[in-house]
Formats: sequence, structure tokens, C-alpha cells
Amino acid sequence: MQRNGGGGGGGGQPWVLRRVRLTWLSFMLFFILVFFPLIAHYYLTTIDEAGGPDKRIFGPRPGGELCEAKHVQDLCRIRESVSEELLQLEAKRQELNGEIARLNLRIEACKRSIDSAKQDLLQLKNVISQTEHSYKELMAQNQPKLSLPVRLLPDKEDPGLPPPKSARSCRLRSCFDYARCPLTSGFPVYVYDAGSYPWGDYLDPLVKQAFAASVKSNIYVTDNPGIACLYLVLVGELQESSSPAPSPSELEKQLKALPYWRSDGHNHVLVHFSRKSMTQNFLYNVSTGRAAVAQSTFLEQQYREGFDLVVSPLVHALSEPNFLEVPPQVPVKRKYLFTFQGERVESLRSSLQEAAPQSFEEEMEGDPPADYDDRIVGTLKAVQDSHLDQVLVEFTCKNPQPSLPTEWALCGEREDRLEVLKASTFGLVIAPGDGQLVASAGCGMRLFEALEVGTIPVVLGDHSRLPYHQFIRWSEAAIIVPKPRVTELHFLLRSLSDNDMLAMRRQGRFLWETYFSTTENVLNTLLASIRTSIQVPAAPIKEEPAHEIPHKAGKMAGTDANLADNGDLDLGPVETEPPYASPRFLRNFTYTAAETYRTWNQAPGPFHLFPHTPMDPVLPSEAKFLGSGTGFRPIGGGTGGSGKEFQAALGGNVPREQFTVVMLTYEREEVLMNSLERLNGLPYLNKVVVVWNSPKPPSDDLLWPDIGLPIVVVRTEKNSLNNRFLPWDAVETEAILSIDDDAHLRHDEIMFGFRVWREARDRVVGFPGRYHAWDVNHQSWLYNSNYSCELSMVLTGAAFFHKYYAYLYSYVMPQAIRDMVDDYINCEDIAMNFLVSHITRKPPIKVTSRWTFRCPGCPQALSHDDSHFHERHKCINFFVKVYGYMPLLYTQFRVDSVLFKTRLPHDKTKCFKFI
Repeated sequence: MQRNGGGGGGGGQPWVLRRVRLTWLSFMLFFILVFFPLIAHYYLTTIDEAGGPDKRIFGPRPGGELCEAKHVQDLCRIRESVSEELLQLEAKRQELNGEIARLNLRIEACKRSIDSAKQDLLQLKNVISQTEHSYKELMAQNQPKLSLPVRLLPDKEDPGLPPPKSARSCRLRSCFDYARCPLTSGFPVYVYDAGSYPWGDYLDPLVKQAFAASVKSNIYVTDNPGIACLYLVLVGELQESSSPAPSPSELEKQLKALPYWRSDGHNHVLVHFSRKSMTQNFLYNVSTGRAAVAQSTFLEQQYREGFDLVVSPLVHALSEPNFLEVPPQVPVKRKYLFTFQGERVESLRSSLQEAAPQSFEEEMEGDPPADYDDRIVGTLKAVQDSHLDQVLVEFTCKNPQPSLPTEWALCGEREDRLEVLKASTFGLVIAPGDGQLVASAGCGMRLFEALEVGTIPVVLGDHSRLPYHQFIRWSEAAIIVPKPRVTELHFLLRSLSDNDMLAMRRQGRFLWETYFSTTENVLNTLLASIRTSIQVPAAPIKEEPAHEIPHKAGKMAGTDANLADNGDLDLGPVETEPPYASPRFLRNFTYTAAETYRTWNQAPGPFHLFPHTPMDPVLPSEAKFLGSGTGFRPIGGGTGGSGKEFQAALGGNVPREQFTVVMLTYEREEVLMNSLERLNGLPYLNKVVVVWNSPKPPSDDLLWPDIGLPIVVVRTEKNSLNNRFLPWDAVETEAILSIDDDAHLRHDEIMFGFRVWREARDRVVGFPGRYHAWDVNHQSWLYNSNYSCELSMVLTGAAFFHKYYAYLYSYVMPQAIRDMVDDYINCEDIAMNFLVSHITRKPPIKVTSRWTFRCPGCPQALSHDDSHFHERHKCINFFVKVYGYMPLLYTQFRVDSVLFKTRLPHDKTKCFKFI
């Protein structure tokens, strides 16, 4: 017990002491925390008051004394900068609020103007809709609906038209069935197989073979006789054989037995091609009904004017004339002023003619010739004996050729006669003494030989019918003199100037080449004469199909610094219209008789005679265009007066037109891509046709530039520079810009050249000019590329020309020229200049002062080779031989725009003339 009690008493005393200590510590902490700060505050305040206001340490100080302390100066500067920035931001905020208010006002104004424009647009759409409706109503009232003519195709048993009153009264209007040949028929022609009919065994095999070959290549020939417009029957030339030919009565029965004769033979043409001067007129006593006759020999009682046809003899049956053997057309005057070799035939009977009651020869013998032939002989001998001029006349022959009665027989062989004519300025063709013989094969043979060697024919006897006299104006190529004027013949021939004689010789060469030189031309001429008479338009020439090479497009065309620099010439705004083609087939049914006559007589090509081109222009030799219907459009009719209208648009002569770039290239992809990029944004460009002249296709990874217009890459069959001028069907414009893949031209230069071409559509218009020169020492022509004061050629590496010339170059120009271009891989530009100058008799037009157009840094072209110029010398001399003369013409004319030097204000209202 004591132990517990003692333990409790001893432990209570320390517990009390601990409580006292805790109380004391708490009091001391309270005092320190409460009263010590108060005492310290009081003490410090007392010290500041005792020291005065200038010696206060802890109290607030007046003014900026606080900023004078170094540790707060930076903070003061920051505060001042922030305050200034806040003031600037506030000013900007107020300015932006004002701008927003102004923009809101403009937005409201734009909204109101948009609403007003929408209303105006709606009104314009209504006006346009009403105008279109009114236009359609007017067109419906003034232009009735037209349908194609109905083709009346009678059956085989159809009796045909009513018979004419007499055989000589047959004319197209009374004996030709126009219902079988509507304007849209295409003029189908069915040709009987001469070997399938009895008289075929008596025909000359050479004539049959040549005729069959020409028929196969003719585009009008059809194998379907049911739709044929015309039926051709070859009835001559008869071969010289021991077996007699069918009599007229037998031949008449055989003709009537033809499966499509239809009782009267309407729409049939009996063709008799003569290869000899002594040809048999065995159709004289044959009743041909309504069938027309085409032959070289006609008696007046037999010939039906406007229905029958006088055709030329068939000299070159299966052979092509050698143009290199044809003598040149210059010099104009030759050794002899005129020549004639012949012997008059008084009586000659044919063993093949047994008709009764009166044969052709018997009727000829019954009418003796007039005494004009005797007067002709005496007059010509007197001229020869006078020695005033060197002439050659012979009236007796060692080896006369068989000829018809009263006709002048040919002397000797053909080669001997041609040698004499080559040395003759004029060649006499004396018509038969009997006026009833209106056409004879002998005269046709003399006419053919004279035209072939460039001798100007002089026809004595105006009653004679020359081949195709209804269509050909023979007075432009031959001199036709009545026989009573034979005494004045010498004076007449001496009065002709050299220019007139050269023009007649050139026209005669054109007639011979186009209509008489080959069997194909003779057949085409025969068909074209009939087609022209019944006013059926020619079929179009087939364009060259452009087989495209697939290529990847999408590379954005870059910007060439040279393109932005247009010099001093402003050519108006860039045209934004999409590509559109030029109008085609404008003159199919609208050509008049006068224009049809003109197309037969004027160089360079058989425009309506052979198939026309899709552009269908009619180009006379003097290059005067025939009106707005032709492919070559007339000048005039634009809106002008101040120059502003002409400057603001492409030109006043033609409101809208585009051109096509044809670019020839050969395995120069980088150069080609750069050239295509330079065409980006070119105004009035329709498309680009790239003629890929390499057998190797473009690279698969080649990315072509996107110039905003079609780029057609054409695959060619062979590497030929002639491919540049093929009439590709992808070319849908009349204007072609032929350009090399390395040509470097600015846009303003191209546009100016295009504008000039539109005012001279028959010319070659371009930039690089060249000329030809005569080498006196070597007596030959030279090609010269030096800068000079005159030129005669514009290279087609950068030139405009009409698409029609592409047809002439590819299909009409002599093949020998294209062959030489392929042999040399050169001279295609010279050939085009020869062709155009030969056609128009005008020089090309050079624009601007540029003479070079190659891009800097491009790989060297073929023209840098030394042999290039030697080949071009040879080309010029060869082309002169083919054409027979030098067609290139010199000019010192160059076209520069007055806008290069004269700035026309946009508000100009007066008209100025610049000289």
C-alpha cells in the first residue's frame, strides 16, 4: 500500500510544474506576437516625427522620391511603356472600328448593286429569249423547211422519157434524166466492163487497159448500177486487125442490148478515145438515142452542141509524161517564129467503114474543100521566102500519117515532130478544109503536141471545135484566127509582146498538165465536164487522217520572259473564246456559170474539175477572190474609221477567226516542250498539231505542257518533210502557222503576222526572208540566205499560209518535187514558195524586220550543215525544170505596223492616214 501511495504522491508534483510552465510560455508568446509589433510601430513612428518630414524613413514620401530608388526604376520604365502601348492600341481599335463601319456600308451597297445587277440580268435574259423567239419566227416565215431532193430510180423496164423530135435536137434538158443526179447524189458513175460485151474484142488493148486503170482510181465510180447517175461505155479506139469491126447496125443492136440502156440510152456516154490521127468515126451512122457521144472527131451533122463532147486524144495511155524532158518556158522566143509540117489529104477511104447509104468518108468526099487551104499554102511560103523571120513550113511529107479526107496529115514520127516544135515559138494547126468536119483527131493531136512542149498553138479555122470548148477559154492559151485572115497572120504573131506570149505558154502548160497529159486526167476531165454541165458539185478531197499518239498532259506551262515583252506593239486584248473551226463547204451549190467557166481556165489546179477541198476556195490565176463564199474571204466590210476598232479586235476585215499551229519535230523532246510552253496564252490559237516525224514514239514518262488548248500529236508513216504540209483533218481553220520546233517568236510577232495574212490570204506571210539569184558563170540558180534589200521566198519554218495550199502541195503539185524533198530531206519550204508563186504570180510577204527565228541555246539544226545549201541550190534548179520556168518573184516590200511607231489613244475618234 505504501509503495502505491508513495508512488502517487511523488508523481503529482512534477505534473503541476509542467502545467505552470506551459501557461507561462503561452503568455510570453502572446505578448511577443501582439504587443511587440505595436511597441515597434509606435517607436518607429516616433522617430520619423522627431526627425521631420525630410528625414522620414518608413513613412510615405511625397513626389517621385520612390522612383528614385534604383531597385524600382526598371519597374517604372516598364509601366510607362505599357501605358503608351495601351494608348496606341486604343487608337488602333478606334480606327479599325471606323474601317469596319465603312466596310459594312460598302457591303450593304454591293449587296444592293448585286440585287440590281441580278434584276438587270434577268431582264436581259428575258430580252434575249424574246429576241431568239422572234428570230426563229422570222426564220420560219422567210426560210421554209427544205428536204433533200428525192432520187427517182426507175426500174430496168422503165420506158424512159418521151422520144426527141430528131436525133440532132438532143440537149441536156430534153435527153438527160436529172432525177437520177440530184445535187446531193455525189455523182455516182457506173462503167460497163468492155470485155463483157461483143465489141470489146475489137478495142485497142492499150486503151482498154489504161481506161480500166483510171476507172479503178476514180472516186466517182460505183459498182452499184441501180444508184448510178451516169453510165460510161467504152466503144473505141478500134484496133487494127484483120477481122472486121461490127457494122453500125450491129453496134446499134449491141448498145440497145446493154442491161441499163432502158430503150433510149439516157444518161449514157459513149466514149471513144483516139490514139491515132486516123481514127474511125464509126458512130456516125449509129443511132445513139439519148446517149451522149464523147470523141475527138465529129461531123457537123453528127455533133449536138451542148450535149456531145469533143475530147482530147489519148497520147500517154499507160505512161506518165516526163517533166524533165519538157522544154522550159523561157526564153519566150525560140529559133522559129512558127512552124508547120503537113500534107493535105484529098481522098482516103476506110476499109472499116461499110455503112450504107453514105459513109463518113463518102460524105466528106462529096463536098470539096474551099480554096482557103491553097491561099494558106501560098501565104506561108511567101513569109518563109521573105526571110523577115525564121519560119519552117513544109507541105509535103516523106512519111505522112493516115488522116481523114480534107485534113492535113501529120508528118513523120512523133519524136521528130516534137523536136521541131521545141524550137518553135508558135505552132500552126490548120483546120480541115471541109467546114463540115468540126472536130478531128488530127487537129487534136497537133494541139496536144504543141501544148506538151510549150509551143503556142495557132489555130487557122474558127469553125473548128477544140476539146471542151464549152468550158475552156482557149483564147488564153492559143491564137484562133479565121482562115481568111491568113494574110495578116505574120503581122499578128509579131505584134504579141513577150509577156503575153509567156502568159499564153504558161496557160497552155496548165491546160495540158491538168486535162490532157494522162489517161487519168482525160477521164477526170470527161466526167467533170458532164458533172459541171448538170451542176452537181464536186466531191471533197479526202483529208489526211490524223492518227493521234496518246500523251500525258498536265504540266503547267511556264512563263517565258521573252513573251511578256511585246515591244512597242499593242495588238489588242487576248481572245477568251474557246477554239472554233472555220466555216466549211461554203460554195458547194452556189457557184455560178461564170465562176465555173473561170475555174476551168485559170491555173493552178483543177478546182471544180477534180474534187474540191473542204475549204473549197476558187483561186483564179490572178488571185482575185470571188467573194465571201470562197474559202479565201474578201477584203472589206469591217468596222473601222479611227483605228481604235482595228486595234481593239483582231481586225475589221473578218470579225472572228483563229489559226492552227502545225509544228514538225523529230526526237527533240526538250526543245519541243519549250516551244509548246511558249505558245501558252497565245491569242487566236485554235489548237497545236505536232507532226511527230520519228518512227520512235515519245517517251512514256514525257509530261506535255498544259497550254489551255488541245495539242494533237500526229503519228506519221515515214520520216518525210512533206508531212509538214499534209492536209490533216485535225486542222479545222483556214490559217495554218507552220513553225519549226526550235522557232522562237514572241506572241506579238505571231499575232501581227496573222493579222497581215488575213489581209493577204493568198500569200505566204512569215518572218525569215530568202531570195534566189542567177549564177552567170555556171548558168544556174542559187539559193541565198544573206540579208538583202529584196526577197523572193519566206521560209515556212515560221510562216502563215492557207490550208488550201496543203491540198495543192500534197495532191496537185508534181510528184517529182515531193520525191526530191524526200531524197534530200530538204527544200520543202522552197517547194511551197514555188507552188504559191506559180499559182498567184505574186511574191510572199515578209513581216517585221526579223531575219532569224531560231531559239538561243537549241541544238543545231540541219541548216547548219554545209551540204544544206548545196542541196538547196540543186532543188531550185530542179524545180525550175519541173515547172518549166522560174515562178519566184522578187519584192522589196516588207510589212511593219504603224502601231510600232504611232500610239493611238483609246478615245481617238478621228481617222488618220499614215504614209
